[in-house]
Amino acid sequence: MKSFTITEINDILHGELIGKTDIIINGPEELRKAQKNHITFIGSGKYISQWKTSKATAAIVNANLEVEPGKNRAIIKVQNADLAMAKVLEVFEPDAPVFEIDIHPTAVVHDTAKIGHNVKIGANCYIGKDVVLGDAVVLYPNVTIMDETHIGKQSTIWSGTVVRERCTIGDRCIFHNNVSIGADGFGYRPSEDGKGLVKIPQIGTVIIGNDVEIGANSCVDRGKFSATVVGDNCKIDNQVQIAHNCIMGRSCIMAGHSGLAGSVTLGDGVIIGGSASIKDHTTLHSGVTVGAGSGVVGDVPAGKTVLGYPAQESRDMLKQWVVMRKLAKQ
Repeated sequence: MKSFTITEINDILHGELIGKTDIIINGPEELRKAQKNHITFIGSGKYISQWKTSKATAAIVNANLEVEPGKNRAIIKVQNADLAMAKVLEVFEPDAPVFEIDIHPTAVVHDTAKIGHNVKIGANCYIGKDVVLGDAVVLYPNVTIMDETHIGKQSTIWSGTVVRERCTIGDRCIFHNNVSIGADGFGYRPSEDGKGLVKIPQIGTVIIGNDVEIGANSCVDRGKFSATVVGDNCKIDNQVQIAHNCIMGRSCIMAGHSGLAGSVTLGDGVIIGGSASIKDHTTLHSGVTVGAGSGVVGDVPAGKTVLGYPAQESRDMLKQWVVMRKLAKQ
């Protein structure tokens, strides 16, 4: 078990230590669940009252909040408690699963594959023809990497993930369990006789930038012509759909159950709330925020926040909701 004194934790955070405690910190925990050997965090004034009844020994606190440590307790004041707690969580993070050998004997690795230094390949993985794995790539058991795919250095791919042929993955990416990269886009047209559907071939690929994280059971489909692109530092939650020929800029966030239909374009820093859906061939310019559960059916200018179904500018939609509530009470 990892453990630290409050002084050692403050050395990591470079905050202002107030109060004293000789109790060793064994881990972080939220205010209500924290026990004697825990450190917690307070990022908002509404949680200050909970500190008085919490069993936690220490707390990371936003610098603008007035909090007294109490007897044999301590607080560390920082500019941003959320970011500081992220550092603490990193320090206490358990070690990753152990690889007894670098490449498990049950893994199938094609003779033409190029494997970098310090690569780990788990049991029952499949590495296809002309695949390139950069240095320090980690593939957990039951990962499939199809032909001619390139994966950048220090990327981690968890069990059940399939990366289809000819895809390009950047450095330091993380794909959680059962991610699908490069499956066919959803393309069909009515047949000439009107009695069925004709599948449109999807001959493009997927390009994913550096430092991208994709949550469990999410899908990024290949392009019909060229490539579906996910920009550097994008963060994608669980069960998210990114359809063919979408283009995502840098540092976009998509929360769980949200989805992009075909040929959607996102600028840099776009945030899409949970269960929101974006119509095909729509552009959301840089800095747009889409509220949870919203349905976007048209282009959105840079920096706007939209809500509702169909989505409208947040202030307009909130006004409509207020009017509707008043009408309902009449």
